[in-house]
Amino acid sequence: MSRSRIGSLGRRLSYWLALQSLVGLVVVCAAVYGATHLGFQSRQAEEMVQKQVQLRHLLAEAARDGDVATLKHKLDDFFIGHPDMELALTRASDGSEFYRRSAPSPAIDQRVARFTVPAPAPAQGTLDAVLMLDIRDDAALLRRIGFTLAFAALAGTLLVSAGGFLLVRLGLRPVRDLVDQTRQLAADTLHRRLDGSAQPEELEPLIAQFNELLGRLELAYVQMEGFNADVAHELCTPLATLISSTELALRKARDATELREVLGSNLEELQRVASIVHDMLFLSQADRGVIARRVPTTSLAALALQVCNYHEAALEDAGLALEIVGDASGSFDTPLLQRALSNLVGNATRYAQRGSTVRVEIIQSAPGEVQFQVVNRGTAIEPSHLPRLFDRFYRGDPSRSHADRNHGLGLAIVAAIARMHGGRPMAASSEGISSIGMSLKDGPAKATSPQAGTSSPEHQLS
Repeated sequence: MSRSRIGSLGRRLSYWLALQSLVGLVVVCAAVYGATHLGFQSRQAEEMVQKQVQLRHLLAEAARDGDVATLKHKLDDFFIGHPDMELALTRASDGSEFYRRSAPSPAIDQRVARFTVPAPAPAQGTLDAVLMLDIRDDAALLRRIGFTLAFAALAGTLLVSAGGFLLVRLGLRPVRDLVDQTRQLAADTLHRRLDGSAQPEELEPLIAQFNELLGRLELAYVQMEGFNADVAHELCTPLATLISSTELALRKARDATELREVLGSNLEELQRVASIVHDMLFLSQADRGVIARRVPTTSLAALALQVCNYHEAALEDAGLALEIVGDASGSFDTPLLQRALSNLVGNATRYAQRGSTVRVEIIQSAPGEVQFQVVNRGTAIEPSHLPRLFDRFYRGDPSRSHADRNHGLGLAIVAAIARMHGGRPMAASSEGISSIGMSLKDGPAKATSPQAGTSSPEHQLS
């Protein structure tokens, strides 16, 4: 399934930082603007209340004294120094004007307060008062503040974005350094490791995992080179034998008996080459992830007995006895288990001490898991050899004994069959007792297991 392209991490961080800065500054500037606006409104409302109280006091004195001329004079004095205020007093009875004080220029933005006061004597009734406050200066100042805050928000966003872009680039410099280090890696430099000494702690787990991966790749590459050399060695010997024996047979005339002997010897070498090729094809299919074809198996001990009967002659020649301990059931690939167990018994037969007993153990180690182990007494296996017993063409015996009959793929096939069953190979050796086997996961699966290219029982148990 395809995934959408994410793009540059640095650009994404810079964009998000710029957006966050813009939102943050806009919120702050809006709060400042709102607080200023509310402050102006509060001051204007307070001023209007104070003027209303003073006007009510003057009109109350005039209503008590009955001196209209003095009232108008006091009202004129009241507005000295307040050119931004207007007042209109009209009689409630007939709507006629009693007093008016207008601003020098008409105001567009005003705050208006309407209230009623008693009319001074000798007039009767009440006066309707309209007090107006010119707020144009406050509105203009508020607009200037708004423009200033908007400009500050934009300028601050640009400044923070530029600084954030530089910080992001500096912060991602360790990643670019890692990229430069990985560019220097190649097949012949897998021994190198990424230097994490100058890296931030957030990248240390990634560097550690990558270095472990390099270690595994180096080991796999070394094993592959060794595998290629071993394949060449294993195939070169029988091919050289075939070529030399054929050349000798062709140098002079030979009777049918001699030619039959040469052809028989060549056939043995050809069968050995075919066995190596079949085993390599099997391992190749297993490496591609093919899983076992499982069928219900009622008794693994019965299956082990069939394999042991096949090795009866070899065990007798080696002076060995064999016993089967334990039993289990489940769903497994029976031909593959026969082949794996045959390889394990054959391996124990070659290296067990004469007169000892080879024991096949079948253990139900956990629910849904079975262990096959073949235990024999003989020369202890060095601890350094145990992890590599299941490598292809690996022989712990440097003399390459039994190389004419065994080409070093038997335990590798055991490990492959264990993996095809969801398990793993196992090996242990202590005080002359060696135990080599595999664990298998029980469970249904629908798949085709890789075959060795022949259906003969001898090949299945080789």
